[in-house]
Order: sequence, then structure tokens, then C-alpha cells
Amino acid sequence: MIRKYIVTSEDEERGFTLMEMLVVLVVIGLIAAVAVPQVMKLLESAKHKAARIQLETLSNSLSAYQLDLGTYPTTEQGLAELWKDNGAQPDWNGPYVRRERQIIDPWGRPFIYRQPGTGRAYDLISYGADGKEGGRGDDADLSAAD
Repeated sequence: MIRKYIVTSEDEERGFTLMEMLVVLVVIGLIAAVAVPQVMKLLESAKHKAARIQLETLSNSLSAYQLDLGTYPTTEQGLAELWKDNGAQPDWNGPYVRRERQIIDPWGRPFIYRQPGTGRAYDLISYGADGKEGGRGDDADLSAAD
């Protein structure tokens, strides 16, 4: 008597071969190699734009401070004067910025503030992505005019 064996799907092994997994990893790696630099470029330009907006906001906050107190904060007082009252000035109507992190640039460094400035009432500067004076592109310095 001849018996026929029927192979059903229950008898088959399921899964991926090592070769299939390696091909998928190579494809993912190629996609990442192309996409990641583009995303990083967009992120850096967004930080540059955010720094410009922060500089404008800080300039407005400094103007409000100056209207209330008749002078800008000194270099020694710094931008922290916009955030917290030192108790020495009775006309202080702050805080002049909503959050303390607004006096930090998008790269995590404090904005440079000098009063008096060079040819202006104050200098308000971010040294950009590299944190050094000068530079091009995302490393370029940003400043606010009063």
C-alpha cells in the first residue's frame, strides 16, 4: 500500500533567512545615509531661525525693562535681570521674559550681552552653532540691534 504524505503549512518552518535580514539592514542603512544629513541640515537651519526670533524677543524685553527702569541692565547684571528681581529696584515690573531658558540660545549657551554696546545702547549676540566669534552658515554670529 502506497501512502501519500501531504505537506501542510503547519509543517513548514516560518521566519526569515539570514540573507533576507542582511538585505533589509543594508537597505535601511542606505536610506539612513541619505536621509540623516538632510534632516540634520534642516535642524541646524531651524536653530538659526529660532535664535533670530529669540534675539528679537529679548530686544523687546530689554526695551520694556528700559521703559520701566529708565536704563538697560548693566553687563554685570546681565540678561538674568529680565527673569528675576534682585529686589534693589522698586520699579521692576518683570519678569520680562516668560521662561528663564529664553536667555539661552538654541545651542545651549547664554546670549552675550554687553551694555553699553559698540555704537548702540547694548550688544546682544549669539555666536551660532560653533560658539565662536565669526563663522559662516550655521556658525555665523547673530546679533540684535536695539
